[in-house]
Amino acid sequence: MHRGLGQTGVVGQLKLGRGTRRLGLRADMDALPIHETTGLPYASKVPGKMHACGHDGHTAMLLAAAQHLAREKCFDGTLNLIFQPAEEGLAGARKMLEDGLFEKFPCDAVFAMHNMPGFPTGKFGFLPGSFMASSDTVIITVTGRGGHGAPHKAVDPVVVCAQIVLALQSIVSRNIAPLDMAIITVGAIHAGDAPNVIPETAEMRLSVRTLRPEVRDHLQERITAVAYGQAAVYGARAKVDYQRRYPVLVNDVEMTHLARQVALDWLGEDGVIPDMQPLTGSEDFAFLLERCPGSYLIIGNGDGEGGCMVHNPGYDFNDACLATGAAYWVRLAETFLV
Repeated sequence: MHRGLGQTGVVGQLKLGRGTRRLGLRADMDALPIHETTGLPYASKVPGKMHACGHDGHTAMLLAAAQHLAREKCFDGTLNLIFQPAEEGLAGARKMLEDGLFEKFPCDAVFAMHNMPGFPTGKFGFLPGSFMASSDTVIITVTGRGGHGAPHKAVDPVVVCAQIVLALQSIVSRNIAPLDMAIITVGAIHAGDAPNVIPETAEMRLSVRTLRPEVRDHLQERITAVAYGQAAVYGARAKVDYQRRYPVLVNDVEMTHLARQVALDWLGEDGVIPDMQPLTGSEDFAFLLERCPGSYLIIGNGDGEGGCMVHNPGYDFNDACLATGAAYWVRLAETFLV
């Protein structure tokens, strides 16, 4: 077992026989800064922190699979069990790569699994190509000229921000092809403290998502141009801090077909989610897929009433998925490492 990749990452390795194939299986293991409200007896005991995305379940499934594979010795080759920290916005996958993950533990293919509320419990979803959106953060700082609430000698950065918000809406509708997904969300605007004072500056915070790298590049170009142009029209200045965070997650076609076939051979068509569509959430497993062929798949967390989406204070990982998810990892390892 190796500790310390990406600061707190852990990689366990199982080697059997003379096989030369090398498989990586990844589980994320961080929590979120959310106060849990489930009221369950096993709810988080740390105020303001909870496993609101099911990463504890992902880790449990991979540990169970590893225990079975180590005991039964039913594969031939090298299995790298990757327990990754900091998926929730801090790019732990990239940090593990920077610390030499694939140099220390080379993989011919790498896979990851995530639970997903809204889909039937224990059913698996697969999609080749673009599966999860890129995620970028944009901080736009507008500097005007502060002054009294009577505005004729001031340059109001709040008005500029309002115009930027409206102009941003035209980018997706007029600059992006209708069949390409693109999202620009202005999640926060901060400016001023008093009703009778025009502030000197205002700050906007945006979330930007796409499913194609070229669309991602185009959005960066257009958002930057809109911010500068609208500020100039009103005699203000704009500064754009464009933070490219997680890239588009692109599943390898061959590896996704293999992963799907494992589920079909085991569970049949009833065990697979039909007509899987791309998801607008983001995943730093995308960094691993940029370096190694592989696939990211989902396991249904349940679609009944009363359930809620991940990142919600009432979220609960469905324990009925544990055995199914662990068994899938075992079957995938046995199929790949032959």
